[in-house]
Amino acid sequence: MLTGYKNVFQRILSLTCRRSYHESISQTLACSTFSSHSKLSALRSSFFSDPSHCPMDLKEVLKVLEELAPLSLAESWDNVGLLVEPIKCRPIKTILLTNDLTDSVMSEAEAMNCDLIISYHPPLFHPIKCLVSKNWKQRLAIRAITAGIAVFSPHTSWDSVKGGVNDWLVGGVGSGKVSVLSQAFSSAPQSHKLEFTTRSQEQLNTIMAELKGTNSGINLQHTTVSSETDGFFISLICPDSGLTPSVQTLLQHATPSQSLSILQVKKRPLPGYGQGRLSVLDEPVTVAAAVQRMKSHLGLNHLRLALGAQQTLESIVSTVAVCAGSGGSVLNGVKADLYITGEMSHHEVLDSVAAGASVILSDHSNSERGFLAVFKKRLAGHLSNSVTVALSRADRDPLEVV
Repeated sequence: MLTGYKNVFQRILSLTCRRSYHESISQTLACSTFSSHSKLSALRSSFFSDPSHCPMDLKEVLKVLEELAPLSLAESWDNVGLLVEPIKCRPIKTILLTNDLTDSVMSEAEAMNCDLIISYHPPLFHPIKCLVSKNWKQRLAIRAITAGIAVFSPHTSWDSVKGGVNDWLVGGVGSGKVSVLSQAFSSAPQSHKLEFTTRSQEQLNTIMAELKGTNSGINLQHTTVSSETDGFFISLICPDSGLTPSVQTLLQHATPSQSLSILQVKKRPLPGYGQGRLSVLDEPVTVAAAVQRMKSHLGLNHLRLALGAQQTLESIVSTVAVCAGSGGSVLNGVKADLYITGEMSHHEVLDSVAAGASVILSDHSNSERGFLAVFKKRLAGHLSNSVTVALSRADRDPLEVV
């Protein structure tokens, strides 16, 4: 009878947990002097009472990813989040991290029975009207669906988050005082401030009742200041969804409509979050030293360098501005001794050099890929022990020096 129990639970463990935990339970069964019923109860209690060994479903993993880097941090033009969802749900046991989802990476994922691919760059970016195999990106989506593999992309949310891609990139030159180049703001819905006056308390009460009636379910916050000569001054905060009905209500009253002003409330900045980074180095280095440090940090044998006007390899670098990927627009006009990014256009490089900044280019994905190893450890620390996180071996930048 014990053998039957043992086989059942070994099967459960093989499907949901890592081999190390499987072996420890097997050893416990083999060595225990308990009765078969006691062994079964102990095994069941040990396995199911420890959440670190329980399988995780896709929603649970997505929740962890959201906690590590909220998708609201992504740029408005980006396409982030869950891009491919399997028809049949299954426990997430293997996650593959890649910078780009290519045919070779998909083959790798299929061979390892992967359940979730986290592709830094979104393989599906532009809207599509059909899903056909002749288009290589759509073919990847078809393959993922066929294999039951989910595909998730974080892209610029990882760039923006504190401790993300750009913080990792700027750290390659050395420690320093780091600030954000393009500030991120709270993801709270846009709100507006409506300011107007009323002649009397009675009119104020009537208008507020009408505003609440036309904005059912919407929280309207207001402050009132009374004056013996000017009546009542009201400052009303309403969300974007309540702006139109609120304005329409106020325009029906003479005094409020004549005094009405509308202001957009600025969203709260998120310190340390946003695109690009600027570092004032604790210990300045030469351009040559910065190049060597970045080669080591990125794991590359070669980088492209454009020396700033009147600069040499021995020129001192005190300030460094970085933007992972294609950083020309983010770095444009930034005052720094050195720019580091994956790629810039020919004329963006010329403009930077003319302004006195030296430029290091690594090619696009080489400025991002190294962060995957950092995120692998970070993600694994937030997942069940039954989930394995792996780095793609097939992922690489399409360009190489020959």
